[in-house]
Amino acid sequence: MTAPLWLWLAFSAFLVGMLLLDLFVLHRDAHEVSLREATALSAIWIALALLFAGGMFLFAGPTEGTQFLTGYVIEKSLSIDNVFVFALILGTFAVPKADQARVLLWGIVGALVLRAVFIFVGGELLERYDWIVYLFAAILIFTGIRLASGKHEEIHPERNPAVRAMRRLVPMTAGYRDERLWVRRSSLADGEIPQRRALLGVWVGTPMLAVLAAVMTTDVVFALDSIPAIFAITSSTFIVFTANAFALMGLRALYFLLAGAIERFVYLNIGLAFTLIFVGAKFVYSDLAGKVPVLISLTVISGAVGLSIAASLWKTRAMTGDETSRPGKGSKE
Repeated sequence: MTAPLWLWLAFSAFLVGMLLLDLFVLHRDAHEVSLREATALSAIWIALALLFAGGMFLFAGPTEGTQFLTGYVIEKSLSIDNVFVFALILGTFAVPKADQARVLLWGIVGALVLRAVFIFVGGELLERYDWIVYLFAAILIFTGIRLASGKHEEIHPERNPAVRAMRRLVPMTAGYRDERLWVRRSSLADGEIPQRRALLGVWVGTPMLAVLAAVMTTDVVFALDSIPAIFAITSSTFIVFTANAFALMGLRALYFLLAGAIERFVYLNIGLAFTLIFVGAKFVYSDLAGKVPVLISLTVISGAVGLSIAASLWKTRAMTGDETSRPGKGSKE
């Protein structure tokens, strides 16, 4: 599916509109996001994605509609892993609960911009070089095997190269200033003024700027897995981008909904590993023997993730709220 320019502009306007609604209406004042609010927002984003899928079925056809749904399921499933990482980042930097929603929003918007670059570059590479298919397949299968074996690389947000570089280059205040990323030097007390010269002269960064960098750059690691996975389903950059956008824009609500119970998803890594290995094998099979019907891909992927979640919840059904991590505390036992 080659989307016309007006469709790209219309979808971009929709994203900007939703961002403005969030900034100036839903979260105009900093506050701790309740479970009820997170559930409502998550339901809204899922409903919007399903409405968009319905439009794809109606105006683009069943193939494109199913491709979008499959890509969205992949992204939504893989984004559950992001929930733990966000909890780890917010816990490591001790971000106040009232300020978590705003920094996550800006982090996700920045991550979406970075993913857009990956998507267009990846689409161009697939268009020009056939062997890229095997590189993407190898990345997915290797990641799936590591995920299934439990060999996860530990994530240390404070060691993130972008965060460390920012702290070297940008003078920062010792503590947070609500949800602000920058403050004027003149607003700081004498003992709070950093010794190094601010890059913007009168402006000084806050630790929230480092949190934002950690969220954005950590998501890039996840994009290296998820974006090739969707390209195994469709070659349409529009479908890949919109599936990523809906999953990412709903990720913040998903964080506040699931972060307190993320430890219950004990078998999720198996479902995600199977998904990555399946789409990696699909890449190779499609190149050598022919395309796998997208409806089969949707059924297999949603079934694998759904079963792993159901099995996890059944296995951990005896857990109480006190036995699971709270949002922002972030340590994985």
